[in-house]
Amino acid sequence: MVSVQKNFCVLREEDILRHQMDDIERVSVVLSITEVEASFLLRHYHWSVGRVHDEWFADEERVRNTVGLLESPVVPPSDDTEVFLLTHGLVVLLTCGICFDSYPPEQIASVSCGHPFCTTCWTGYISTTINGGPGCLMLRCPDPSCLAAVGHDMVDQLASEEDKKKYNRYFLRSYIEDNRKMKWCPAPGCDYAIDFVAGSGNYDVSCLCSFSFCWNCTEEAHRPVDCITVSKWILKNSAESENMNWILANSKPCPRCKRPIEKNQGCMHITRTPPCKYEFCWLCLGAWMDHGERTGYACNRYEVAKQEGQYDETERRREMAKNSLERYTHYYERWASNQTSRQKAMTDLQQLQTHNLEKLSDKQCTPESQLKFIVEAWLQRRSSNVEEDSLTLSYGSWEAESGLEGLHQCVEKELLQFLNAEGPSKNFNDFRTKLAGLTSVTKNYFENLVKALENGLADVDSHAACSSKTTSSKSTGCSGKTRGKGKGSSRSSRSPDN
Repeated sequence: MVSVQKNFCVLREEDILRHQMDDIERVSVVLSITEVEASFLLRHYHWSVGRVHDEWFADEERVRNTVGLLESPVVPPSDDTEVFLLTHGLVVLLTCGICFDSYPPEQIASVSCGHPFCTTCWTGYISTTINGGPGCLMLRCPDPSCLAAVGHDMVDQLASEEDKKKYNRYFLRSYIEDNRKMKWCPAPGCDYAIDFVAGSGNYDVSCLCSFSFCWNCTEEAHRPVDCITVSKWILKNSAESENMNWILANSKPCPRCKRPIEKNQGCMHITRTPPCKYEFCWLCLGAWMDHGERTGYACNRYEVAKQEGQYDETERRREMAKNSLERYTHYYERWASNQTSRQKAMTDLQQLQTHNLEKLSDKQCTPESQLKFIVEAWLQRRSSNVEEDSLTLSYGSWEAESGLEGLHQCVEKELLQFLNAEGPSKNFNDFRTKLAGLTSVTKNYFENLVKALENGLADVDSHAACSSKTTSSKSTGCSGKTRGKGKGSSRSSRSPDN
């Protein structure tokens, strides 16, 4: 029903509907109002039961006027009544406020305000509003001067079946989208929602669809990197700044027309295309007529100026841009590689769950319920890829890659032996033990490394200091240990932007 994990739970559609109806019923009972009126109040106050109670008991009249829950009609029934004397008695007709035709009472409908409209006009009004989007949930009386709310009961009574489905869908989704402690899973095509319990400081969320994301910024899970750094990284990948860095690092402006030029041949003699046609030296940007055979096709002006301390500011900026671009490219390639690995892991996991588990169960004569260790390994592989993305931005640990590679090797290549086997294998239990162990070790390693990074590598630094003291003196009392030691462990946690 509901998958509870740490500080959040994953809700299916039936769970959302049940929670929604429970909240409506609670408000209805406590405030002694109808469920339709309770739903108005909850939508207005973002589905917060506590706030509805606080506001209602503080000033009920103000809340009613704000939400549109009128206690009595504002239009007396006799105002728009016509009485006709026929052979069988009196016939009372009411005038519709939209089409202005007269109708018997059974063809007239109104909400709490009492403004009369014929059912045909009501149906058209409701249909137009529903097809206009989720704003139909705040539907008001058709009279322009009236703020009386039009509820779920009127929609059920007068709307078409198709419009009812749309309205109910908007109504259900509003429970998540207007609720400050719930969010939809951002994975494409996923219909699950997340109910988050604040307070733990950990914003990582794993949906039942196997997608992991950060509750705070809804980007993919990125511990230990903070949301601001991730936002900058995403912006950097999509912004034009990297194009400008490339231009600065790989081109120079024409001395005459100032347009950027990329050198695509080995010769230093540059000739601009028409209409400029300027010929100059790539090294010093001077006119080529001052070079050529007389100077041996060489230009030492820049080197001489540099030796004399006349460093060109433009060249300095170009060198900085080149270094920045190389640094960005280094981290981007690692990040993009992990992205590809993670996407493949998701595709392989779907293949495993839909086809391979059943196939493996038949070949190894093992119930599918006893093959969960393989799914857990795939999920850990994907989770570690996500964490390795973040480590790429903040740490760059080769031990992390090494441990993850071992899990990849076992869950991908060694599994194929049992999938392609003709029958049960006597080595399958050994494979189970090995894969479960690798999964557990990889999970613990990454968790400890992420925690160390979140603490600013304090554990690693203290261990390094301790080792230093031990080397210089045998009387040290320090004996701290860390899981995250090894090559690169003493590096500072930095973003590639720093």
